[in-house]
Amino acid sequence: MTEPNADDAMAADYVMGLLEGPEHAAAERRIATDDAFARAVSAWRERLADLDATADETPPSPALWQRIADATKAEPIYSPPSARAALRGATLWNNIRFWRGAGIGGVFAALLFAAIMVGALITSRQLRNDMIALAQRKPIYVAVLVNDATKEAGAIVNTFANGRVELIPLRPIDVPAGRTLQVWTLWDRTIGPKSIGLTGQSRTLQLDLGSLPETVPDQLFEITLEPEGGSPIGRPTGPILFKGNAARAL
Repeated sequence: MTEPNADDAMAADYVMGLLEGPEHAAAERRIATDDAFARAVSAWRERLADLDATADETPPSPALWQRIADATKAEPIYSPPSARAALRGATLWNNIRFWRGAGIGGVFAALLFAAIMVGALITSRQLRNDMIALAQRKPIYVAVLVNDATKEAGAIVNTFANGRVELIPLRPIDVPAGRTLQVWTLWDRTIGPKSIGLTGQSRTLQLDLGSLPETVPDQLFEITLEPEGGSPIGRPTGPILFKGNAARAL
């Protein structure tokens, strides 16, 4: 799995509610002023929307309502301490053993609180990483490539949140000697198709869209049969074996 960069990780943390205080404020300022960061936040909201929709609602337990009721009971009316209680308090005030023990207890409590906070931070970061891994395993767009003549599906193209794009053949594709399979994509007809993969056999192929804009709905993908080494003119020249348009994954 590709590790997210700092901005992408910060956007994921913001969407999942893992930022607090200055970090949260900084993220909100960047959303208002940094278009790239705002797009990253929007992308993470979209990626995690389906995961959020799968969570079941959990009604509060009766015990929670009882704790709330107990916490909101009226405070007892204050009454001045008795003379004996006042004397006991004065004795306690001058008791060095008591304050030494209280100091040690306070240090212990502070260390325990720090350990709890560190553990919570580690847990939240691990949750973030697990959510990123889950989102990256799920395709964002899928294109089913079909033969126009036979209407048979020959391959699928999956695009993922981390930029990875793969082609998976659904059936063996015959590649004659001296020929090669070339994969193309078209997102703007004024620019024309771009080659994103080349292979001499029917196999799963990692496609190279790193220099192209992000995949969009209805973006065309196709496989053509070209001379060995690929098309000599940078455009498809051979027959189109399979083609299909990208659609958002369910």
